[in-house]
Amino acid sequence: MIKFSMNRVVLLFMLLVLSSYQLLQAQELNCTVQVNAPQVQGQDKQVFETLKKEITEFMNNTKWTGDQFLNQERIECSIMITVTEHNMSDEFTAAIQVQTRRPVYKSSYNSTLINFNDENFSFKYVEFEPLDYNEQTFTSTLTSALAFYANIIIGLDYDSFGPSAGVPYFQKAQNIVTNAQMAKEKGWKAFEGTRNRYWLAENLNNVQMKGMHDVYYGFHRTGLDQMHQNVVEGRAAIMEALGTLRKVNMEKPGSLIIQTFFAAKADEFVNIFSEANADEKSRAYTLLNELDPTNINKYQKLTGAK
Repeated sequence: MIKFSMNRVVLLFMLLVLSSYQLLQAQELNCTVQVNAPQVQGQDKQVFETLKKEITEFMNNTKWTGDQFLNQERIECSIMITVTEHNMSDEFTAAIQVQTRRPVYKSSYNSTLINFNDENFSFKYVEFEPLDYNEQTFTSTLTSALAFYANIIIGLDYDSFGPSAGVPYFQKAQNIVTNAQMAKEKGWKAFEGTRNRYWLAENLNNVQMKGMHDVYYGFHRTGLDQMHQNVVEGRAAIMEALGTLRKVNMEKPGSLIIQTFFAAKADEFVNIFSEANADEKSRAYTLLNELDPTNINKYQKLTGAK
């Protein structure tokens, strides 16, 4: 028979408590990072590996919210940075693609929330220098853009689980944009294009587009998450979300967030409504064709067309 001293029992208890505490203190993001530079020739590629490591640690080790996460609750996301130029002044010309997904209740399926390609991601990075970030001031485009997308990722995830639950994080993203208005790099200002960080934050904070928060919630929480129990009711909730989206589009036709939503959801809509009855299929096709004509070829599958 094994005997434990009181000291050993106390030590084991403390270790268990500490382990549980560490699990509760897991950070919010589980972000996979890639840094590619296929066009950059004649340079030591080690800097790109260092950059990848630093960004991975920045995204995954920063505490972005005041909430507690278990390891298995961390938000799955990915960042792919494609560098096209890198000069001797440590300046990088690049694009960044951001994707995040969330699990669907009682299934092995993950639904993509955003798949956004930001082509104006030029920044300065000195190898081995720490990635400093201050929420109150602009430090650099690199860390500010990463923090911006961290808040967008968290905001969309929260919106998909609770009504307007992501709003505080969209507001944080908006503050980052405001602080970056004097940055020399592009992507932070309204006049620098229609597909940039400025407009993504603007759309998600625009009062006229507040219905988008209901769309994300309705599509995922009252739609997809209910399909394990009742497919018909889940699909009806997604149809209702499409109706809400139509109202948002009437307020701000063709807005960036609507384009971004469909970039992530077009194939998913086809899969969802492919098993619907003829009437529901027809209504879905009409709405999708009106709201997202860019993907009309995909939606034609709902009509039986090859």
